[in-house]
Amino acid sequence: MALQLPSLASLRAFEAAARLRSFKQAAEELSVTATAISHRIRVLEEYLERPLFLRKVRAVELTQEGAALFAAVSSGFQTIAAAIEHVRSPRRASVTLSATPAFATKWLLPKLASFQAAHPDIDLHVHASNAPVDLNAGTADLAIRYGHGHYEGVTVTLLLEDRFAPVASPVLLATIGKDASRWPLIHFDWHCPPPVDLTWRAWARETGRKPSDLSRGIRYSEESHAIQATVSGQGVALLSLVLVDEELHLGLLRIASAPTLKGMSYHVLKPNQRPVSKAVAKVEDWLIRIAGEGSSIADRRLRER
Repeated sequence: MALQLPSLASLRAFEAAARLRSFKQAAEELSVTATAISHRIRVLEEYLERPLFLRKVRAVELTQEGAALFAAVSSGFQTIAAAIEHVRSPRRASVTLSATPAFATKWLLPKLASFQAAHPDIDLHVHASNAPVDLNAGTADLAIRYGHGHYEGVTVTLLLEDRFAPVASPVLLATIGKDASRWPLIHFDWHCPPPVDLTWRAWARETGRKPSDLSRGIRYSEESHAIQATVSGQGVALLSLVLVDEELHLGLLRIASAPTLKGMSYHVLKPNQRPVSKAVAKVEDWLIRIAGEGSSIADRRLRER
């Protein structure tokens, strides 16, 4: 059933006059004459068969019926105005970025405040998982993955090159000797073992030791847990210098000894079978810019050795 309502012009004239308590001011606000306002309100009163105003010399006052109608009409107009503003305002862009839990926790999260300051109109959702995602299916918009960069069905951009080095807390380093075979060691198990050996076995071979010399110690299933254990002084760990850059910068960790092992690289992946939005392109540009801003503290420490 169609709603039985008076004309919108009459309701607008009534709302303005009731709010301003003046036909003249209502006319100025609506860019019509005072006579037009008076006429529209009179049409509304005839429709309702009730007086809505008490006309006085210099002002008008609402009758009881007029006050009741004003409350409803004013609320209705405010609701309509809010809905129109919501429809007119641009929708916030949303971008989902997939990364491994360790990379998301240690490298990405500390930098997200910078992203939000630079792009307050983009909602960035971080999907932390070791499992690969299908970017062309829309599971995520971007992904950061660790490897040699050979990925099919996606566009690949180099983000960061990585190295691994023995690191420990300064307090622990002050108490242990230079004989690595006597160090308390920390290991972590890769979820998907990389094609290059980045474990204590490989470091032992690089230093002329037997792999069995560096096989004991505490083991963790998560790389981020191994990092935290190293910071707390539980032992020396062979860790990604990309992931512990912040801890090295703050002095929570120090490189215990040379040599370093050449790791693989972090790459930004985006779909190549569907277009990416401007927001996705902005996130990718931000990642590349942040990654390229100066050398890491680890790079500087290694050059000093």
